[in-house]
Amino acid sequence: MAILVLFAWACSVGTVMAATQTLATGWRFRLLPGSAAVQAHPEAAAWRTARVPGSVQTDLLAAGAIGGPFDRDNEARLRWIGLADWQYQLPLTVDEATLRRDHVDLVFDGLDTFADVSLNGRELLAADNMFRRWRVPVKDVLHAGGNTLLVTLHSPITRLQPWLLRQPHALPGEFDSAFGDEPKGRQTSNYVRKANYQYGWDWGPRYVTEGIWQPVHLESWDDLRLADFHIAQQHVDADVAQLLAQFDIRADHAGKARLQLTWSAPNGIPHSTTLEKSLEAGDNHLDLPVRIEHPQRWWPAGYGAPNLYHFHADVVVDGKIVASSERDTGLRSVELRRQRDRWGRSFAFVVNGVPIFAKGANLIPFDSFPERVTEARMQQILQSARDANMNMLRVWGGGYYQSDAFYAMADRLGLMIWQDFMFGGAVPPYDDAFRENTRIEATEQVMRLRDHPSIVLWCGNNEVQTGWESWPDRKAFAQAIGPAERARVERGMRTLFGETLRGVVQRYAPDVPYWASSPSTDFDGPANVPDDGDMHVWDVWAGSAPIEDYLKTTPRFQPEYGLQSLPALATIQTFAAPADLSPDSPVMRAHQKFDGGNGNQRLLLYIRKYYGEPKDFASFIYLSQVMQAEGIELAADHLRSARPQSMGSLYWQLNDVWPGASWSSIDYFGRWKALQFHARRFYAPLRVAPIRRDGRTEVFLVSDRTTPLDAQLRTRVMDMDGRLLHEHVDTVHVPVLASSRAAELTDAALLQGTDPQRSFAVFELVGQGRLLSRHLLYFEPALRLQLPDPGLHAELVDSGHGIVLKVRAERLAREVWIDFGTLDAQVSDNAFDLLPGEHVELQVTGTAGIASLRDALHVRSLFGATMRESAPTTPETARP
Repeated sequence: MAILVLFAWACSVGTVMAATQTLATGWRFRLLPGSAAVQAHPEAAAWRTARVPGSVQTDLLAAGAIGGPFDRDNEARLRWIGLADWQYQLPLTVDEATLRRDHVDLVFDGLDTFADVSLNGRELLAADNMFRRWRVPVKDVLHAGGNTLLVTLHSPITRLQPWLLRQPHALPGEFDSAFGDEPKGRQTSNYVRKANYQYGWDWGPRYVTEGIWQPVHLESWDDLRLADFHIAQQHVDADVAQLLAQFDIRADHAGKARLQLTWSAPNGIPHSTTLEKSLEAGDNHLDLPVRIEHPQRWWPAGYGAPNLYHFHADVVVDGKIVASSERDTGLRSVELRRQRDRWGRSFAFVVNGVPIFAKGANLIPFDSFPERVTEARMQQILQSARDANMNMLRVWGGGYYQSDAFYAMADRLGLMIWQDFMFGGAVPPYDDAFRENTRIEATEQVMRLRDHPSIVLWCGNNEVQTGWESWPDRKAFAQAIGPAERARVERGMRTLFGETLRGVVQRYAPDVPYWASSPSTDFDGPANVPDDGDMHVWDVWAGSAPIEDYLKTTPRFQPEYGLQSLPALATIQTFAAPADLSPDSPVMRAHQKFDGGNGNQRLLLYIRKYYGEPKDFASFIYLSQVMQAEGIELAADHLRSARPQSMGSLYWQLNDVWPGASWSSIDYFGRWKALQFHARRFYAPLRVAPIRRDGRTEVFLVSDRTTPLDAQLRTRVMDMDGRLLHEHVDTVHVPVLASSRAAELTDAALLQGTDPQRSFAVFELVGQGRLLSRHLLYFEPALRLQLPDPGLHAELVDSGHGIVLKVRAERLAREVWIDFGTLDAQVSDNAFDLLPGEHVELQVTGTAGIASLRDALHVRSLFGATMRESAPTTPETARP
């Protein structure tokens, strides 16, 4: 039973302020009585303990009523949960003191999704949007003592499907259900404001959740409520920040109020200001001007400190503080620069006047079940992005808006956030009610998040426009419905994304750019073109094009492109039994969502083309990660080398919602794949990038530095046993914020008659007395290289300051991979090449002891990973 206690905060003169009680304990849940699911699942008909925030699926799991949702092929067995209706109940005791307050509001921060809420038998609200907050006055419904709060949740599929089946057509959606619970081409997900990915995606399972997925509060207050406090940035430059502290106040009576604002700069120096204002009965919007000389501005990672100011606001009436709020925010200017130039029209983020090449990846939800995501898990993923030299993440539109804690972490790390509104690619309805529901959602979310300096773009949707214009199912649908209906659909999309959402951003966060769709030209022409706007590039992988086709297109900004890989064997073993460890076993197919489970054959297509036939399942895993890492590296180097024609590289994708095959560089358990280690190198502030095509190599020096550099470019050609064939050193100047071409060399000039299958080139940028960047270039695909046994040696030692792994190669070792199985152990570098005779010392962190690490250590390279090597053992494996 939840007991409401009046929490009062007294100011210096004894004023009682607003009280908030979180309703988190005492909840129960069950199947809705009388529903069809009760007969099929009577074990779920009785009341069980529930967790709020949570979902039915995780509550059933906590009760031991179902098996792990990610285990083997349990997904198919558990789909019934999202097709049933459920109830949540909370016994609630309220005291007399609470009821003496002028106002008592029941607040749901998020309901998933169709939810009928009643209190003491009286209907309060019918929610229909997962992304909205719901506030209801309940003082007249509550009584002292015991009360009953009831939330009835309806399956979005079961609720909408009968209606949709009666319609003459269904709007094109995303991925049809693999389980037959919706007819193909008749997806209900388009018609409800709910996280699209939970209906199944090509990297995640179909778990249609229901529940009270965000906190619930009972708020009591008198006379006045501070509904919102915001620091609006009117103008920010190096000399001055002109701000408005904005107060939205709900007042019962007209009268005078004093607005008090105090703030502290990043250096800790405090400041304050006050303003007297008149309040009217009802809603009041009040502005308090603030001017900060020589502001300590917020900078993206790599360009300066992500400085944050702390602001505290008080509303004072009759000498008493009646409401307070506070915000941390960074002061910065953001521009999406769109200028005509010799390549078309630019697409570049400019922060504080500095053009930023965006380096990063796409972020999908952290879990199929949002309530399981901890702040520690978010921090690990965001810190991993920062550690890999990323400065931008795109929060993709098929998930949900992240928590306040997420954006606060991004603020502190200097990670720019491209924020999609939650539209994942399906064609939305065009009716006024749907659009108004979305407008309210957008208003609430923009107002909630607008003080985060990390958000540098609001984007209307993911792939809605380009899908409508170019995807075969959309084109066929457009022809089938006729010109009148087609015009209504198109007008609805343009109104929602070109006007409604744009208007919300311009009104509530005018300092942040808006972009109608990704990819697009912001409704200024066709979507997904290379010379204007942003472009998603999926010919490679989705179209089975060769990886080198990444070099054929140079978009102005490329926020999606990707190659799949498998996660580590230790991750696979969390859901698969030994008998499942083959590419096309039923369980591996169940955890491979691309092309209806056929994605592992696409993986093998690329592996075989560039590396050969994997020797065994462990080699298949390893080669999938090597192929992904080397392929994305080629694309990223191409984009960075093309600066300023191209000004952004966000590969798909950073993280996973579950353990399985995907495009991620960090798996579900936070383990870095080879791609994440490569990203740390190809996104480094200084990068030497040799781009080879058609027997000719252009060598680019890429710099994100704001100061120039004089250095040396050293070019060596070696054979794989370590013999130096020739060497050349050039003095080079590396300009700021630029890519410069330092050399152009033919294969003949580099090889000088040596065997391309037994030789490689080493390009190194050397300056300030150290190696700044290195890039090895091969003249043939790995499939045709005559890779020698590298003679790898590995030794674990306790240095007195931690555990160190020493790795040495006698001959060329390509894509060295270090693995400790299931042990908690991380190495400071991985997925790297070792030159003949070279050695490295790597820090090993984690909880495992050195003896356990020695037993588990496995070191491998490309040699021996495929069937073509004739060695009877695995000489690439080194043990101490």
